[in-house]
Amino acid sequence: MRNTLGDLNNHLFAQLERLSDEDLNGEKLSEEIERAKAVTTVANQIISNGTLVLQAQKFHTEYQSKDIPKTKMLEG
Repeated sequence: MRNTLGDLNNHLFAQLERLSDEDLNGEKLSEEIERAKAVTTVANQIISNGTLVLQAQKFHTEYQSKDIPKTKMLEG
């Protein structure tokens, strides 16, 4: 299974739609809010990881040398 940042974006908008459901209230609303917090936490980690990979790629490109091997996270 391979997910993309586009998939993450779709999940975030789906979560927003669930939170916007005006028929959602009480315990169901509380459960959805907790789910949204969990989704946000995971999404932030995914975005942070993507930022780290991008920074590593920029660093590798800027200081590219035959003596410096490409890190595993930049392969593929």
